[in-house]
Amino acid sequence: MIMPALLLVAACGPMSLAEAERQCFERARLASKPRGEVWIGGDSNGRRIAAVDLEITSDYVLQKDPSAVYETCVMSKAGEAPSRPLYMRPDWKG
Repeated sequence: MIMPALLLVAACGPMSLAEAERQCFERARLASKPRGEVWIGGDSNGRRIAAVDLEITSDYVLQKDPSAVYETCVMSKAGEAPSRPLYMRPDWKG
């Protein structure tokens, strides 16, 4: 009976720093600007088809600094600060 309770508590613990940084990097990207795709085409009957897929986060709408979003996110997921600031990451293109 104690073992399932321990597993449940362990599942709620912090994730690895690397995994938190990976997840939070995407959240910071979405805080910097919306992302999306537009599809335009037609079908065999000559009808035009169009679709839009747009992703806008509340962080972007509230104009939060992506670096602050990243740091806060990593701290909440991993329980420690990121290994380097967002703007120091070579893969950040903001």
